[in-house]
Amino acid sequence: MTWTLSADDLGQRLDKLVATRLPELSRSRVQDLLRDGHITLNGKAVKASVTFKAGDSVAVVIPEVKALEVVAQDIPFEVLFEDKDILVLNKPPGLVVHPAAGNPDGTLVNALLHHCEDLSGIGGEMRPGIVHRLDKDTSGCMVVAKNDIAHRRLTEAFAERRLSKIYLAAINGLPKESSGRIQNFIGRHPVDRKRMAILYDGAGKEAVTEWEQISKCQGSALIRCKLLTGRTHQIRVHMRESLGHPILGDPIYGNPKRQIVFTPRLMLHAWKLSFLHPIHDQPMNFQATIPDEYSPWIEAAGGAI
Repeated sequence: MTWTLSADDLGQRLDKLVATRLPELSRSRVQDLLRDGHITLNGKAVKASVTFKAGDSVAVVIPEVKALEVVAQDIPFEVLFEDKDILVLNKPPGLVVHPAAGNPDGTLVNALLHHCEDLSGIGGEMRPGIVHRLDKDTSGCMVVAKNDIAHRRLTEAFAERRLSKIYLAAINGLPKESSGRIQNFIGRHPVDRKRMAILYDGAGKEAVTEWEQISKCQGSALIRCKLLTGRTHQIRVHMRESLGHPILGDPIYGNPKRQIVFTPRLMLHAWKLSFLHPIHDQPMNFQATIPDEYSPWIEAAGGAI
């Protein structure tokens, strides 16, 4: 695709301009194309910050979608909703989202490649569009994009906090208050790079969690958390460092061998997820069944929450 820039195009970054002209491409996809030389200005590869003038020619070449090396695997998961644009699922605990070092297969991506036969090329590869993640041992609601437009719009919705995410967390001990709002900055731990931590002096990214105690059982509490941001390990860090009570079964921020009650897993569940459909803007509301491991706290709450 080739077009000539006009005076109305001046003053924009090239990646933003291309993403506006080609809405089927996400901003990150455009940046990848620029980096790989597939977007040129007057026949030359350039950076997104290049200065251009009216009359310059922009050319965009979309390379053929290549198959991802990750193999499709028949791994079961519960589908909460699916259409041609998105898939919403209840991720089981113990399932890693992406292949990585130490987890080359057996992941959610492997499962999605087996389940979805109509995936479009997202990011230049034939793979599902993971727009957000849950930790390996966290269960619950996740939404996956099945084409580039849905991927871009969902990514923007997450970035602009236009979604509602509510989690359930069973914590070790009882908080002093019954509810509250935690607002601080989270970033990579300065010493232990596998952990996140609350940082000060302007370091890290803003993290906001609203929480409420639902019930208590055997000296531990079930907490409902509403995420207003989506930082890595946000609830796990906030429960441990801000409330002083790590999530039960958390091997990174707690000590499962010394907790008040035994739990077979990390007791964190992405319970509810609400957003506008990325294509037709209809309200979408989902709720992942609460796992049986939460039964003692649900019963303590009167059988329903």
